[in-house]
Amino acid sequence: MSQEVKYDEGNIITLEWWEHIRLRPGMYIGKLGDGNYADDGIYVLLKEVMDNSIDEYMMGNGKNIDIRIEEGVVTVRDYGRGIPLKSVVDASSKMNTGGKYDSEAFKKSVGMNGVGIKAVNALSSYMLVQSFRESETKVVEYNRAQVVENPAITKTTEENGTLIRFIPDSEIFKDYHYQDKYVEPLLKNYVFLNAGLTINYNGKKFFSKNGLEDLLNENMTSDPLYPIIHLQSEDIEVALTHSNQYGEEYYSFVNGQYTTQGGTHLSAFKETISRVIKEYYNKNFEYSDIRMGITAAIAIKVQEPVFESQTKTKLGSKDIGPEGPTVAKFIGDFIKKELDNFLHKNTETSDLLLKKISDSEKERKAIAGVTKLAKERAKKANLHNKKLRDCRLHYSDVKGESLDETCIFITEGDSASGSITQSRDPNYQAVFSLRGKPLNTFGLTKKIVYENEEFNLLQAALNIEESMETLRYNKVIIATDADVDGMHIRLLIITFFLQFFPDLIRNKHVFILQTPLFRVRNKKETIYCYSEDERIKAIEKLGSNPEITRFKGLGEISPSEFKHFINKNIRLDPVLMKKSDAIKEMLEFYMGKNTMERQTFIINNLVVEEDI
Repeated sequence: MSQEVKYDEGNIITLEWWEHIRLRPGMYIGKLGDGNYADDGIYVLLKEVMDNSIDEYMMGNGKNIDIRIEEGVVTVRDYGRGIPLKSVVDASSKMNTGGKYDSEAFKKSVGMNGVGIKAVNALSSYMLVQSFRESETKVVEYNRAQVVENPAITKTTEENGTLIRFIPDSEIFKDYHYQDKYVEPLLKNYVFLNAGLTINYNGKKFFSKNGLEDLLNENMTSDPLYPIIHLQSEDIEVALTHSNQYGEEYYSFVNGQYTTQGGTHLSAFKETISRVIKEYYNKNFEYSDIRMGITAAIAIKVQEPVFESQTKTKLGSKDIGPEGPTVAKFIGDFIKKELDNFLHKNTETSDLLLKKISDSEKERKAIAGVTKLAKERAKKANLHNKKLRDCRLHYSDVKGESLDETCIFITEGDSASGSITQSRDPNYQAVFSLRGKPLNTFGLTKKIVYENEEFNLLQAALNIEESMETLRYNKVIIATDADVDGMHIRLLIITFFLQFFPDLIRNKHVFILQTPLFRVRNKKETIYCYSEDERIKAIEKLGSNPEITRFKGLGEISPSEFKHFINKNIRLDPVLMKKSDAIKEMLEFYMGKNTMERQTFIINNLVVEEDI
């Protein structure tokens, strides 16, 4: 019999508010991370502070926000009303305390639960909060949420507003570093959503005159087929256009918050756009044809929004406000009136849109026969699919924090796929094995996806044929050798995704697996090195004549070693898309038929690696 576990009054523990946040940070800021990914905790801390400043601007107070990040120290200064001076300590260190419970002070704010700034306090080794109001100022300083300085209110000549300075706790955020490639898009979204606001960041100025129209122009990676349609009214703003890319691209916001997982507002928007366009042309178009290639953004303001987590990435609210219509009706009425009027008044745009929808319909019908046969083949093959070694849990089941770790490794070669398969966590990690180099799909139509066995089975494994919402793995990891052949396979897979499933990359699901280039060891310690610099440091640490192994490929790494590289210490390089990438031109150059031009480029940029 198992020993009875003691349970009495001694097992009941009461935590201080800051202890609970530090013990369960994921409940408050999502994952921790070190700054290598856009959703890492250090960026959530910055956002929590920024949201308060943005809420001030939305209420008509202050047109500038100054931000500085230097050596991990974050300073945010806004010019709003400032925290009431006698409440500075309570507002920054007492849970469920804040001004946003008062709907008159903050009618349509993001932060309604009085948690955000307290989470920053608890997860920072140092935080300073200073408020400036009507020629007086109050400052308080904290060390891991404990007050260390709390001087009296004094006079000041500073403008009204709030200054917050914090240092994320290195005990919680290991080896963290802020990266501009993640900070700047966050700040750009703030100005796109708040036309007229200026954000000054480390000497750079961010400002938007045209709101969501500027957002689309900033983010689109292919040319629009018609000028962006930009519609606005009180509490709602919409921008949309189409391009010749596959897939659908959406940006959705609530009260200035980027809802990366959508929610009730995005669902209503997508359905209404399709229905209104279908009714305008009075044709029996399928919604998928209407939305193919769409790039769109919607921002709405909601009283007392309900989000599905503290990180506020998905809206759950069904109503605009206590006395307002439902979110779906509010968006539906606006789109029905404004988009229908726009299409009637701008016939050149409506003609271009009609051509795009018709072209999408023709392509879908052209591959309909092939699609049915391919689906049957993929379904039959999946029953005995030796290419896919699946995991037990999937991202598309019921999304939660743990399912964010679900991933699939796309490998080439039996030895590499065998090593990963034996090393993986079968609950969260799947393996898909390619047979040799895949086809170069640049310039081909989607029909090839169904005719090519490798791509048909890969599409079926990912479960993305009809929608990204059914994606079975949060991370799609390309795991190939770091040699010429491995790099070529990477390019071919990325080309396939860019051509036919760009949403995978747009939504940051695709990664490159980093594996060690060297193993440096002596009798006491083994160090795996991912670069020449790391190799040199390892040799210096281990002393005289350590054994050095240069890994030539994934197949050379034993399963017992591989498990160290695909666990919690996994190193991944995200595959990102931005407007400056010029996707069409880039694919044309690297994967097209401009042989001599590309050959000259390779010769001029050739780097010869010497064997160690």
